[in-house]
Amino acid sequence: MTFDTVVENGRWFDGTGGPSAIRNIGIRDGRVAAVSPTPLDTDGCPNVIDAQGKWVMPGIIDIHTHYDAEVLAAPTLSESLRHGVTTIVMGSCSLSTVHVDAGEAADLFGRVEAIPHEHVVRIVGERKTWNNAQEYIDALESLPLGPNVTAFIGHSDVRTAVMGLDRATRKDVRPTAAELARMERMLTEALDAGFIGMSSQQLLFDKIDGDTCRSRTLPSTYAKRRELTRLKTLLRRAGRALQSGPDITHPQNIVSQALQSLGIRRPLLKTSLLAAADMKSAPGTIWLTSGLAAFVNRFGGDFRFQHLPVPFEVYADGIDLVVFEEFGAGAAALHLKDEVERNELLRDENYRRQFRKDYDSKFGPRAWHRDFFDAEIVSCPDESVVGKSFGEVGVERGGLHPVDAFLDLVLEHGTAIRWRTTISNHRPEMLRRLAQMKGLQIGFSDAGAHLRNMAFYNSGLRLLRHVRDAANEGRPFLSIEQAVHRLTGELADWYGIDAGHLRVGDWADLVVIDPERLDESLDSYHEAEIDVYDGLSRMVNRNDATVKSVFVSGREVFRDGRPTEVLGRERTGGFLRADAQPRNVPVPISV
Repeated sequence: MTFDTVVENGRWFDGTGGPSAIRNIGIRDGRVAAVSPTPLDTDGCPNVIDAQGKWVMPGIIDIHTHYDAEVLAAPTLSESLRHGVTTIVMGSCSLSTVHVDAGEAADLFGRVEAIPHEHVVRIVGERKTWNNAQEYIDALESLPLGPNVTAFIGHSDVRTAVMGLDRATRKDVRPTAAELARMERMLTEALDAGFIGMSSQQLLFDKIDGDTCRSRTLPSTYAKRRELTRLKTLLRRAGRALQSGPDITHPQNIVSQALQSLGIRRPLLKTSLLAAADMKSAPGTIWLTSGLAAFVNRFGGDFRFQHLPVPFEVYADGIDLVVFEEFGAGAAALHLKDEVERNELLRDENYRRQFRKDYDSKFGPRAWHRDFFDAEIVSCPDESVVGKSFGEVGVERGGLHPVDAFLDLVLEHGTAIRWRTTISNHRPEMLRRLAQMKGLQIGFSDAGAHLRNMAFYNSGLRLLRHVRDAANEGRPFLSIEQAVHRLTGELADWYGIDAGHLRVGDWADLVVIDPERLDESLDSYHEAEIDVYDGLSRMVNRNDATVKSVFVSGREVFRDGRPTEVLGRERTGGFLRADAQPRNVPVPISV
């Protein structure tokens, strides 16, 4: 029998962490049919790829995205595919679109994930045809999906659908017995349908958009012990995962969530917590989090912290950045949608006094380092300030406090002033240590969210570059095989999905990488328009020479940075059900 595709003479990685080797890969009917040290018969094969000098590895798995609205209108998800990501996890941070209506979805996603409210309303409103988890999966698989997808069911999604957004976000309201039972049914239905678990959130600076409940925290943050215990019990029984974001203002919450994984006198709870990072604001905390994970797992838990393996660099237009939500003055500004009202607030001296106080305070946990001397202006109508920090501008303007320099420039230029800072993961030597830690999962891209603030679509490629460069410098910290395993098979095995490996019989989700082009192009700044968001320009990554080819289910969807004719015309990906249940065979989709 002939092969549909043969990938010749590439350095093959199987995703297990085992030794790599020069091999020829034969693909037939969507699966790997041969892995051979000798040449394969290419007679009649319509697609032969010369991979000499290239790496051939399983497609990367992205375990933290917010594509829940975008996938409905643009199911190719090409910004991830082009960088070798072939499996995507949605439903993160307690947010999903399984049960809420369009307006509720927009209120939940719009502010905390910086996805334009009006577009979420339109897309979910136009596309939603489902009423439960199985129908949601069926709806996704009726679309020409590019990559594979899988999902958590969102706690805030379920809670809102049962209680209504207003009641679900009131401190004095508890779900009735009937409402709690309905939440349990929804979670059970999702687990039975193949969802990988439930995501919750206790982080208190994630705020709701819209008008009715604006600036309240996400619904899952109002859940009390009884509700959480009953939902987690279902996860324990099913052996599925809890993804959670702790309340960092109460460090004991982090410890509690780690210890709950132990499962003393009950089944353990697989837990993936947000997030392990080398914070500028608190450089010592990384040792506490990594030590906590090691301790819990040593005593029988199954606990992981999610980790972004690259510097966490963020951009902002004016004051529109989620880190301002973590203190009172910043949240007060973001609460105001009207530009005139917001500007009046920014001019008010009492407000500025409070902002300076919040900025100067050294107490309490924080994500942002709150240092405007470490915040570079990258574009502005006033070109004299470009390339300077807000702190430097304050010095030049007669010794203004950095907060006043920042607020003055925002008042002068609004969102036309664009700036950047690196919040965490700024020390390469610490990134090397983190990449080796078994209690960490590599993957935290936030793809599909914070469209103007960050772009980590190629973070897996950047980890591979870091590993290769360290080895070339004689300071190895992981082998290439181990790094590939961390990005692929390790994640697939933990979440129980049929992906992440490249052996005979496995689905042919693979990427061909040119290691010579793991270069500075991975760091370059780019923007691209999102057609389904009316041309909104978002941050993206562009390193088209690095990824030579991407396959999903044996179909080539990208070559040399360009989508093939298959992408968007056929469904190449599917919904990956938990417990490694067989995926549905892709079929052509009429578009």
